[in-house]
This record gives sequence, C-alpha cells and structure tokens, in this order.
Amino acid sequence: MSFYVLSLVLTAAVLHAFWNLLAKKANGKAPFIWLMYIVSTILYLPLLLYSVGQGDNIFSQPVLWLSLSSAILHMAYFLILQKGYRSGDLSVVYPLARGTGPLFSSLAAILLLHEQLKLKATIGLFLILIGVLVITGLSFKKANNAKIMTGVFWGVLTGLFIALYTFNDTVAIKTYAVSPVIITFVSSVFSIILLFPFVCSQGDEIKREIKQHKWSIIAIGLLSPAAYILVLEALKYAPLTVVAPARETSILLGVFMGSRALNEKDGKRRLIASALILGGIVALGLS
Repeated sequence: MSFYVLSLVLTAAVLHAFWNLLAKKANGKAPFIWLMYIVSTILYLPLLLYSVGQGDNIFSQPVLWLSLSSAILHMAYFLILQKGYRSGDLSVVYPLARGTGPLFSSLAAILLLHEQLKLKATIGLFLILIGVLVITGLSFKKANNAKIMTGVFWGVLTGLFIALYTFNDTVAIKTYAVSPVIITFVSSVFSIILLFPFVCSQGDEIKREIKQHKWSIIAIGLLSPAAYILVLEALKYAPLTVVAPARETSILLGVFMGSRALNEKDGKRRLIASALILGGIVALGLS
C-alpha cells in the first residue's frame, strides 16, 4: 500500500469514528438522517460540478442503477445503525458493525463463490468471532445482558449492510469506473427522495432535530461522505482486501471515544475485543 493510499484510508478512519460519536450522541431517527442527506447534497454540490466539469458522466445507466442500490443499502445502514445507538453502547455497536462487515463478505465468498478457506482467513474469522464473544461479556449474574445483546444484534445487522453496500460500490468504482464523488452524491439525492414519504408527516420532529442537533447534522453531513469518498478513492489504487483492514482502524478509535467521551463501562475489555476484531480483519485482508 502506497503512502498516498494509506493516508487516504487512515484519514477516513478518523473521520468515520468521529462522526459516529456525533451520531451516537444525537440518537436520531429518520428525520435526522433525512436532514443529514440534504446537508450532504448541498455541501458536496460544488465538488459534483467540478467532477462533471472534468468529464464524469452523471446520467449513465451504471451510475443511476448502482447509485439507487447504494442509496437503498446506505439508508438501511444508517437507520439500523441509529437504532443500534439508541439501544446500545457505542463501544459495543461500532466495533461489531465494522468487524462483522468483512466477516460477512468472507463467509459469502466461501459459501457462495466456493473460495477456499485459507489458514490466514481461518485465523481471521476465529479472531473476529472471539472478539465478538469477548465484547459481549455475557454473564448470568449481569443485569445488563439484555442491553448488551440488543447492541450486539443491531451491530451485527449493521455489519451485514456494510458488506452489501461495500460490494455494490466497489463494483461501481472498479467495474464501471464510476467516480466516488458521483456515486456518493447521486445516492444521497436518491436517499432524500426515498425517505421523503416517511418524514413528510413528521414536521415537528424535523424542527426539533434542527433546533437540537443542527451542528451535529452539519458535521455528519460533511464528514460521513468525506470519509467514504476517501475510501472509494483509495479503492481506485488498491484492492478491497488491502483497503478494508486499514480502514477498520476506526474500530479502536470508536471504542476509545465511547469509553472516554461517553463514559461507557468495560472500556478495557471492549478495547481488547476490538483489537482482536481488528486483528481478524487484517488476517482476512492478508489471506
């Protein structure tokens, strides 16, 4: 991995962990996500115009269809992620979401594409599973088991949609040479349209979100696409198996932020579990 690609991915990891901290604090629902997409569209319009001026096509069939599928998968991802943050701790949901994405991708390759299970991949899957078990910290004597398992459920479900949209967008970038800016922007526009029927009757909730979380909405609207565009840009120069493990360094940052900024319990254990998950992802990437 070149220094340029590494710098793109690590910057994306920092931005990703930070906007997830803001999302956890906001605990927003569909109106929050809809407003975030509107802000993203406004903020990234100049970048879109520049990209189109450089010759990128915004109306080709691959752009439209892959952007639509990306929008659907990303909307589901955001809604599930926010549900997870309302139900569980950042230091549980975030590492599980980021860790199980590569896990699902690898299992799909083994089961559906009949790829051979190599030793490094076996070690990687084992480390991720051990990390998941450690992070739950289940005990019959603990009263908060239900909350932990709720966070585990939503974290793992989020990871499934991370795997799906990552595959979709990697196809767009590598197979059809769609610009990262184009697919991110167009999918945001589709998301605004698709979410509108669900939020149009929630005017009071929209006003409340603007009043209470306008700066978080603006920050996430800026940072979330920026982090993802950087990753998609890195994919133009390096394979997904290399980019994905480096990107997931955000796991450690997310757990650290949850422990320090949100005073979540069991910080050391969850940090160890996150290190195991990250090690598993790296092993998968090297297999």
